[in-house]
Amino acid sequence: MASREPGTPLRRSFADLVGEANAIVPPLPLADAARLLGDDTVLFVDLREPGEIAREGQIPGAYRAPRGLLEFWVDPASPYYRADLDSGRRLVLYCASAWRSALAARSLVEMGMTDVTHIDGGFSAWKNAGHPIESSER
Repeated sequence: MASREPGTPLRRSFADLVGEANAIVPPLPLADAARLLGDDTVLFVDLREPGEIAREGQIPGAYRAPRGLLEFWVDPASPYYRADLDSGRRLVLYCASAWRSALAARSLVEMGMTDVTHIDGGFSAWKNAGHPIESSER
């Protein structure tokens, strides 16, 4: 395979990947996500990096799962398995702008998880709409 010249367009862009992911797992409208806050059958999952959470805060009660570890944490066959993420609750993923969460939601669905979605617009849309936020210090 011939090497690609640095700086030239890729065969598929990140926007292509996010669009494909959203076609498989449509984003949850922000208002619908806000109505789920406090529902015991739902787990909000924050995929952002620790520095982002420290600067911006998070959705109250959100479970922190860095994007790079998510697939390992949900798989019972993984040595890094976290039962909290495989508890039968609906997973509502979010990141800053719904790009990472779209890719993550697609990945989890492809792994076999069935009740997964992600917030349209991500945490920035949540914050801009004035929905509740808690400090990252908990």
